[in-house]
Amino acid sequence: MTSTKKVNVGLIQMTCKNQKEGNLKKAVEQIRIAAADGANIVCLQELFATHYFCDKEDVTNFLLAETIPSPTIHLMQQVAAETGVVIIASFFEKRAPGLYHNTCAVLNTDGTILGYYRKNHIPDDPGYYEKFYFSPGDTGYKIFDTAFARIGVLICWDQWFPEAARITSLMGAEILFYPTAIGWDPKDQVFTQQEQYQAWQTIQRGHAIANGIPVVAVNRVGREADTIFWGGSFISNPFGSVLHQASFDIEETFVQRLDLSQNEYYRTVWPFLRDRRTETYGPIVEKWIDTNE
Repeated sequence: MTSTKKVNVGLIQMTCKNQKEGNLKKAVEQIRIAAADGANIVCLQELFATHYFCDKEDVTNFLLAETIPSPTIHLMQQVAAETGVVIIASFFEKRAPGLYHNTCAVLNTDGTILGYYRKNHIPDDPGYYEKFYFSPGDTGYKIFDTAFARIGVLICWDQWFPEAARITSLMGAEILFYPTAIGWDPKDQVFTQQEQYQAWQTIQRGHAIANGIPVVAVNRVGREADTIFWGGSFISNPFGSVLHQASFDIEETFVQRLDLSQNEYYRTVWPFLRDRRTETYGPIVEKWIDTNE
């Protein structure tokens, strides 16, 4: 019989403005609220300290980046130690002149930095000109042994790629976190907006099912320039059931209890990992499989 392993996961869905001090103050306040509500691990949204500057190509936005040791992450270290929670904090990293990353730090309950993950998949679409700002990550996929659970962290566009979720799960992650910044074009029809959200949530619930672990996706909310960030942050159990879903238009801090012993239950009843045929998967590393060659 598998023993229970409970962990309380906090998600913070925020609006952000072009004013870092105010964004940081709000994030700290909400972390404290989540901690008071019993959170053990708190995940902030992607690039929570700034407005979403990737909506246009503007070289002045590089001034928003921080080198390691990052002042934003130092503040989060202090809050983690104060509240006794694990914090997942995304920031704009300046690694060297002309070299920038979209990076996440994971902080343990005493404020120790457990490590960094740099976003691997970098989008380039109207309103999401991230290739202008970020080099693809070179940390590889990472797991972090926190005080409460072994967690995997991926960032936003990574969430559309099952390979990233699979590798992180195979490394031993017990929960998969996705700090996110994704939204709608206000000109899109309601049907299109709904379809986009459903695709976004469905593929991540699929990662939960395929790998037998909970998924926590934390999105920003509110209008910034020509993007309506759709919020809708959610927590899925290891079989894709949505345990909590935030609203599409308001800020929210929420704490959900997870029983990580469910991971073994679902992996045993639905043994996808057992039945993997790894010797047949070689072609997956190809960009395209041309059957005519």
